Amino acid sequence: MKVLLAVDGSPYTQRMLDYLVSHPDLLGKVEEYTALTVVPAIPAHPASFVGREVVEDYYKEQADAVLDPIRAFAQKHGWKLDARYAAGNGPDVIAKIANGEQFDLLLMGTHGHSALSGLVLGSVTSRVIAQTKLPVLLIR
Repeated sequence: MKVLLAVDGSPYTQRMLDYLVSHPDLLGKVEEYTALTVVPAIPAHPASFVGREVVEDYYKEQADAVLDPIRAFAQKHGWKLDARYAAGNGPDVIAKIANGEQFDLLLMGTHGHSALSGLVLGSVTSRVIAQTKLPVLLIR
């Protein structure tokens, strides 16, 4: 099984990882985890003033702040992990990658807001679910 982990560095991400470790039979045998974080894209016009290399360094720095603890966690627990990042709109990028590759499951930590607050505020989770064909497991 190949599992895509949508991660953002929040306590909800850590709670999701802790839950996976404390419930080893939940997913069965996982051959590989892919941790994906999405960095908000810098608009093209401002990015053109600083240059592509500076923008890419910024994206990598922001992503590593999220992914480095995930890498350490995976290593500690013996997981095979592919850690990656992309720039763009979070829900759109997560759904595109989930739909475009051979994953068996998408895992996301969720805040667990009520339906009303999700309706009013919008929700990354609900927007990803609406766009992906992949089974999604939400851990609250």
